[in-house]
Amino acid sequence: QVQLVESGGGLVQAGGSLRLSCAASGRAFSTYGMGWFRRAPGKEREFVARISSTGGTTDYADLVKGRFTISRDNDKNTVYLQMNSLKPEDSAVYYCAGTRSVAGVRSVAATRPSWYDYWGQGTQVSVSS
Repeated sequence: QVQLVESGGGLVQAGGSLRLSCAASGRAFSTYGMGWFRRAPGKEREFVARISSTGGTTDYADLVKGRFTISRDNDKNTVYLQMNSLKPEDSAVYYCAGTRSVAGVRSVAATRPSWYDYWGQGTQVSVSS
């Protein structure tokens, strides 16, 4: 049984920054690959970023490369998403997710929601123009 709880969302002006956190229950966090996804109104859930269990591999959607950074602290059972230079089109509910599956460096499968076993409830990010 794994629970994920996101926090850190809120309102920010375009060009601003937010840092999202995702706290995981249990003591197996260090074995999970973690990802961030987002869903905007009227849109399907889309991949944002992922990080391997050790933190040695990261991957980003093209839309956020150079602006967002995913990281993790396994001692705190927490994964982070630092979001800089935010744009109105970044507005969405952001979800963290975890998986026991092993993915390669350039895994396409690990960018799909079906790869993940555990999901948080989401946190709202709203970026004003």
